[in-house]
Amino acid sequence: MSVHEQFAADLALYALEVLPGEERAVLEKHLAGCAGCRGELEQLRGDMALMALSAAGPMPPRRSRERLLEALAREPRQAPVGRRWWTLVPWVAAAALAVALVAAGLQNLELKQRIAGMQNESAQQLAELQRAREVVSTLAATDAMRVTLVVARTPAQPQGRAIYVRDQSSLIFLASNFQALPPQKAYELWLIPAQGAPIPAGVFKPDKHGSATVIDPPLPEKVEAKAFAITVEPESGSSTPTMPILMIGAGE
Repeated sequence: MSVHEQFAADLALYALEVLPGEERAVLEKHLAGCAGCRGELEQLRGDMALMALSAAGPMPPRRSRERLLEALAREPRQAPVGRRWWTLVPWVAAAALAVALVAAGLQNLELKQRIAGMQNESAQQLAELQRAREVVSTLAATDAMRVTLVVARTPAQPQGRAIYVRDQSSLIFLASNFQALPPQKAYELWLIPAQGAPIPAGVFKPDKHGSATVIDPPLPEKVEAKAFAITVEPESGSSTPTMPILMIGAGE
């Protein structure tokens, strides 16, 4: 394993600003004397910036709390005329017991709802953490195929960057400066294998900034990629490319 491969994962964590202190100091010392790793770090930061442009954060969960029996507590109590106060004791005790049972039932229901909510939030956080680990693993993989796509036969303004790990069938595509398309139309990414027909690798539409991402689309296992290309297709995607090919790029 080369020195650069040793720091591959640390570069991704450093770009995310989550690398621990001791390891951070070792990496920064290495970066001071290694132009190659400094260039890889800037490349990772650029990729993550593009992903941030097209990311949409989740809405915070809505919570509401209702308190019952307040009206009952505010109601004035008057003893019925002509009755001794001790004759009311059993009824008062029964009413108090009923109120206590209702309150306990409500608290138990609220507790169950809170536990269910926390379990759902925990599951979502674990899923997001696993997703982030997979993204970092693909970005930091030393055997990743990194492809930059440019506009065919015109000055390179829109750009697409594909990061593909064959052994994991993992693909991350980052688009920038793409033009908006007519309704019912979308861009489609294609994996051009070393042998065989082009393979659909995800449909995307750019946001108002012209940015978009495609992360881990369904792909056949361990396909050797010769290049990647982009065409304009229906929103639902196509099984074969519709000419002309707008952008194409081979491995770096």
